[in-house]
Amino acid sequence: MQAKDIGEFRLIQRFKREIRVDSSVITGSGDDCAVLKLDKQNYQLLTCDMLIEGVDFTLKDNPYLIGRKAIAVSLSDIAACSGQPRYCVISLGLPGNTAIKFIDKLFQGMLDISRKYKVNIVGGDLSRSKKIIIDVSMLGQVEKKRLTLRSKALQGDIIFVSGPLGGSILGKHLKFTPRLNEARFLSRNFKINAMIDISDGLAQDLGHILNQSNCGAVIYEDLIPLSKEADGLSAALNGGEDFELLFTLSRKEAGKLLKVKRPHFRPIGEIMAKDYGFKLIDKQKRALNVRPKGFQHF
Repeated sequence: MQAKDIGEFRLIQRFKREIRVDSSVITGSGDDCAVLKLDKQNYQLLTCDMLIEGVDFTLKDNPYLIGRKAIAVSLSDIAACSGQPRYCVISLGLPGNTAIKFIDKLFQGMLDISRKYKVNIVGGDLSRSKKIIIDVSMLGQVEKKRLTLRSKALQGDIIFVSGPLGGSILGKHLKFTPRLNEARFLSRNFKINAMIDISDGLAQDLGHILNQSNCGAVIYEDLIPLSKEADGLSAALNGGEDFELLFTLSRKEAGKLLKVKRPHFRPIGEIMAKDYGFKLIDKQKRALNVRPKGFQHF
């Protein structure tokens, strides 16, 4: 049996069964960030993301944007937990024939976005590799009262997204804006029950919330905002790398949010009891079972 035979998420579950943590860990594997004890008011957030040539970017892409994305994906994880980024380390694998001009542009992309979001680059590692590999580990911080996880969605919650979905592969995945400001706005002004960033597609990432929260859901095709690059509903459901926020809050809190006049927050459905399953109401008013087909590495 090989990794491709069991798939990414079953492989992760095999790892999780063997992991043991001590009392300093509030939340470990299975969320956007690990949540660790810090002080009386705050938790520490820890996340890591790896970009691989041929999987997350190609050599035809702008090296500045590749470097920018390497930092941005971890910023998006911090945003999903309503945190603020603080520090990162960068490990870089490079073929020996990589042009210095390419490397300089790659690193400039990392530097610029780190400075924009006040992230301190505090070290890293460098190694020879057959393809370009960029691994970023990032520390953040969040007030205990503002922490948002995948596991707290409640039946009756309204499901929102922070922007249009689909077609990211045509360019947005290299240029997206991490929704740190939006997440902080939400956690300061509303009681958010669950949140995740959309990296693997709306269907798959909402599925993570449902699994972690032990719930079902219904979403409506008419309400799902499509980007101008999306070539249809499937691109939004399964395309991935949109890096918008997907979150749930009570009907009362949702009503308050809709009065704020921030048009990029869009309601798309409702959290249901677990036995309802996960359904999409299409434009013909048919209730279709959703089977997530988002990106998986295996």
